[in-house]
Amino acid sequence: MQISLHGKRALIGGSSRGIGKAIAEQLAESGASVTLMARSEDQLKAIVAGLTYNEGPPHNYLVVDFTDFDSYQKKISKYFETYSVDILVNNTQGPSSGSALEKNVSDYQEAFNLLFKSVVFTTQLALKHMMQNKWGRIINVASISVKEPLGYLALSNTIRAAVVTWAKSLANEVAIDKITVNSILTGYFDTERITGLNKKKSEQMGIPIDQVRKAMEEQVPMKRIGNPSEYGYLVAFLASDKASYITGTNIPIDGGLLKSL
Repeated sequence: MQISLHGKRALIGGSSRGIGKAIAEQLAESGASVTLMARSEDQLKAIVAGLTYNEGPPHNYLVVDFTDFDSYQKKISKYFETYSVDILVNNTQGPSSGSALEKNVSDYQEAFNLLFKSVVFTTQLALKHMMQNKWGRIINVASISVKEPLGYLALSNTIRAAVVTWAKSLANEVAIDKITVNSILTGYFDTERITGLNKKKSEQMGIPIDQVRKAMEEQVPMKRIGNPSEYGYLVAFLASDKASYITGTNIPIDGGLLKSL
């Protein structure tokens, strides 16, 4: 089976590193013209310069700060005045770690703006072209914590659960227009985010960070942490015509980590 995204334009959030970067690389390799979004212009420029290019519009980037919703709203609205996209990958950096008792109402509001408002607003802008074109792919980067909450990620647990239930509702409404909406439940991947969380754990527990990582690997039935490129393969498939009958789903990619059905 060959995945071809030639002629498709993709917009990918949080794509200057980690999972978002791997998604951008795989979509570009599959033939899509991609626009990256993140805060660091230098990183974005470097990644765009290294992406596979086949044909169609050149790859591009948009400098945004997902933590500042008002600024993000203006920038993304301006983008859609000029461009349309066929594939939207909703992905942002994660909110700060911490337990439910450690977080207050303002923390939840900030996480809501970061993880939910930005996703819904961007999707609504992207849908206009998708509905007119009778084709579209909306893919949300979520977390396994929506099914099995992680005690140290209360904000992510809460708001990402809202994203996947919203996505299910949306999927039912836009399926008639041949638009699919799917959420990926992310397990442990070798990214800067995981390294940062592990560092905090090691400091709190007073143990080496290598020991924290080893314990994490032992939780996974495959006994390893995922490679971001493996994530990119799944997104490329979901973005293609090969996945045209898959919508409204929550797909775990976790090496078997989830214990629930």
